[in-house]
Amino acid sequence: MASFPPIRAVERAIDLLCALNRSPVCTLDALHRRTGIPKPTLVRLLETLQGKALVTRAPQYGAYSLSSGVRQLSCGYHGVPRLVEAAMPSMDELTRKLKWPIALAVPDHDAVVIRYSTIPGSPLSLLHSSINMRLSLVSRALGRAYLAACTAQECRALLDILKLSEDPEDALARQARAVSAMLRQIRQQGYALRMPGVRPVSNTLAVPVFEGRRAVASIGLTWIARAVGQEQAVQKFLPPMQEMARHIRQRLNGL
Repeated sequence: MASFPPIRAVERAIDLLCALNRSPVCTLDALHRRTGIPKPTLVRLLETLQGKALVTRAPQYGAYSLSSGVRQLSCGYHGVPRLVEAAMPSMDELTRKLKWPIALAVPDHDAVVIRYSTIPGSPLSLLHSSINMRLSLVSRALGRAYLAACTAQECRALLDILKLSEDPEDALARQARAVSAMLRQIRQQGYALRMPGVRPVSNTLAVPVFEGRRAVASIGLTWIARAVGQEQAVQKFLPPMQEMARHIRQRLNGL
């Protein structure tokens, strides 16, 4: 619920931009019919948007259209923002149901980085926040889930990068047979767990997130190890996590 009434002028400006977006060129009469906004108010709004380089006017026709300046409104809406918008409702809902925190991680060069987390809504989290935390692709569940799901070419390239890493958690990348066996197991079972010995107080079950056929992220649920056994966690958490990944994929296709 909003803590204050909506600003009517802002609502009208957005309605006007949406109406302009539906047609290449619109007259004042057409905009009035579509929005219900009084014509004097429309003129003031249009002139304001012209001053911000978002609308242009053809005087000879008395018609208005969007200008190229509107592109700046969407330049930040790509990749991560789309993923967060697609994933947030399902992640929040599952944390309300299961209580454990869930994180969304995206690839970033030689690791995955958490870009959204339900920790604020979880009463069982061990951390205050995990946003922007970088996680190894070969030792952490979120990284492993992504690495196992990406294309063979990308996987090889990432492993070549990790072989040069001095991070102890990336050492497994230099063990070709062990990495291959680990990735093969993850692909067969459809989920990844954290490497044994890494932060043993808790564990994470992670699954990949796809857009079309391409892996674009991973989502992982973290639980306290002494509270839930690993086998029990897989049985209880894997089905809803996989279902959530399917919902996110569908939402991405719709955005």
